[in-house]
Amino acid sequence: MKLILLGAPGAGKGTQAEILCDKLGIPTISTGNILRAAVKDGTPMGKKAKGFMDAGALVPDDVIVGIVKERLAEPDCAKGFILDGMPRTIAQGEALEQMGVEIDKVVNLIVPDEAITRRMSGRRVCAKCGASYHIVNKPSAKEGVCDRCGGELAIRKDDEPATVLDRLKAYREQTEPLVEFYRQRGKLVEVPDQGSIEATTAFLLKLLEA
Repeated sequence: MKLILLGAPGAGKGTQAEILCDKLGIPTISTGNILRAAVKDGTPMGKKAKGFMDAGALVPDDVIVGIVKERLAEPDCAKGFILDGMPRTIAQGEALEQMGVEIDKVVNLIVPDEAITRRMSGRRVCAKCGASYHIVNKPSAKEGVCDRCGGELAIRKDDEPATVLDRLKAYREQTEPLVEFYRQRGKLVEVPDQGSIEATTAFLLKLLEA
């Protein structure tokens, strides 16, 4: 199955991608990871991307899509894949189509903004080892202290309420138009928040089987 995961920052894309990866036996393709890998491995598209990155410029859509296409040609994607963080814009969605990348379903995770702000502002990350916690869903044994290494837990800048609102605004403007783009193509599957990770996964798997 060839999937795209859409959803605002904090909607749970990474979590659901991880679970689907295990259940369906297909890899998750995260744009940030494969961009770094392509640059490191010196692939043709990676070299192109490096030129832009070294110049401090944004990597253009055609290069990003080219790197995704290179990755999707690898043997582990033969049975399918999950794209997480790509496409981010209509232009990237169109570029995927033009490059002949076939997609079966586009999953849109729907979580209200208030829930996202609450979820993200509750995140805590260890300054030492990077372990991740949540004050409600996954608290550390001792408040403010990492269970793993005893380091101090802090809020990442990305999770501060003002930053979260900026990220949500950018998502609404740039990425949300893809919902309608894929609805018109008959590919869209909408998954409202079911209150827990497990319930959301169950709801999503049922829709994918349909």
